[in-house]
Amino acid sequence: MSLEPATWLLLLAWGIVVGVDLVSVPQAMLARPIVVGTVAGAILGDVEAGLRVGVLLELFALDVLPVGASWYPDYGPATVGAVAYASVVPAWEEALGIACAIGLAVGLLGGASLQWVRHRVVRDLNMRTDDLAAGRSAAIRGLQYRSIGRDAVRSAGLTLIALGLAEAAARWLALDPGTEHTLTLVAIGCGLAAVIGGALRSAGRGARMRWFVAGAAGTALLLGIA
Repeated sequence: MSLEPATWLLLLAWGIVVGVDLVSVPQAMLARPIVVGTVAGAILGDVEAGLRVGVLLELFALDVLPVGASWYPDYGPATVGAVAYASVVPAWEEALGIACAIGLAVGLLGGASLQWVRHRVVRDLNMRTDDLAAGRSAAIRGLQYRSIGRDAVRSAGLTLIALGLAEAAARWLALDPGTEHTLTLVAIGCGLAAVIGGALRSAGRGARMRWFVAGAAGTALLLGIA
């Protein structure tokens, strides 16, 4: 996978932006895989590959509610690497499964890294309790800037790992087309199962479940008519 240095830098910068967007700033939904994938695809000159990978990883991300201190994967920087791999394989049927595997693996690693960042933030808060209690603005700003900077470093590391996996897979992973097609089918099936399972859990019971069933039936009917 031969990319120009400028392209590498743009992908790295985009990975940092979407990484800090998840929980730090500005939380503008840039970290959604479909957004990350589309922009990464545009940077690589293959928007279609970016959309395919982004939509597939979005299915997994829809099963996640990133709130509070709950554990959740970070699919932002992971999607950058997944799109980088998909963009260099001509046949999308052969690329999508492996790209999804890269995205899921780095996404899980990203979830673990978020826990590390949280622990460091808590440690900083405990060390500056007196300053915060006194309302010293410099201490507050310093904590905020350090936390954002730490998250940016975390996001850069995840993006580099994702791009490194994409590079390694493009160079050395040698699978026959049949296996690659199977991996793609499995990835799509798992993504659909994840989003349906998440929808069922969110619907719960009672009126929400009835509306969910009605919506699913209506969608199936429209698809059948089309």
